[in-house]
Amino acid sequence: MLLLAIDTSGPAVSVAVHDGDAVVGRAEGEGTMAHGELLAPAIRDALAEAGRTAGDLTDVAVGVGPGPFTGLRVGIVTARTLASTLGLTAHGVCSLDALALAAGLDREHVVAIDARRKEVYWARYAPGEGGVLRRVDGPNVDKPAELARLLPDLPVVGRGAQLYADVLTALDGPLDASAAALADGVVSGQVEILPLEPLYLRRPDARPASPVR
Repeated sequence: MLLLAIDTSGPAVSVAVHDGDAVVGRAEGEGTMAHGELLAPAIRDALAEAGRTAGDLTDVAVGVGPGPFTGLRVGIVTARTLASTLGLTAHGVCSLDALALAAGLDREHVVAIDARRKEVYWARYAPGEGGVLRRVDGPNVDKPAELARLLPDLPVVGRGAQLYADVLTALDGPLDASAAALADGVVSGQVEILPLEPLYLRRPDARPASPVR
């Protein structure tokens, strides 16, 4: 197996290459509004670090959100294109699942990231059979105060927790999903595999103009 993992649900583009045993290449590109420009070079750099080429790939995995419309579209379209042109097995993954795996907590907790509009995307996780982490609620989008009201006793990890630490019980940990954690989750079978369709949770701000009559 040689898996290319991509996540564009957060402010940075994250790419990793996993050979079935470990992550052997990774790259990131920072730029909230530049995912389209940053993703191709990040894929190239991650493959170069792994000493492989796109022709060696067998699988592609992509974070399908939740996240901003434009960022998710870039990652998902790229994964679809690679899967189609190279004949790869494709895996969609909730990006919050990857963030929860990276946090590595062995107790019930919440993952929350910035959803803009003074809201957070969140999901609740708990250890399941054999200690494997499972998503038990979400993904959802709410005001931080509403999340605090719904789950007042649970610690929260992620960028959303840090942004609204005055309302949420924030823990130190990763802020956004990483492609490396996403890849580990796919290879180990610890994440639910989803279709390559974006989890927007709400309609995008930009809408097509109405046709002129």
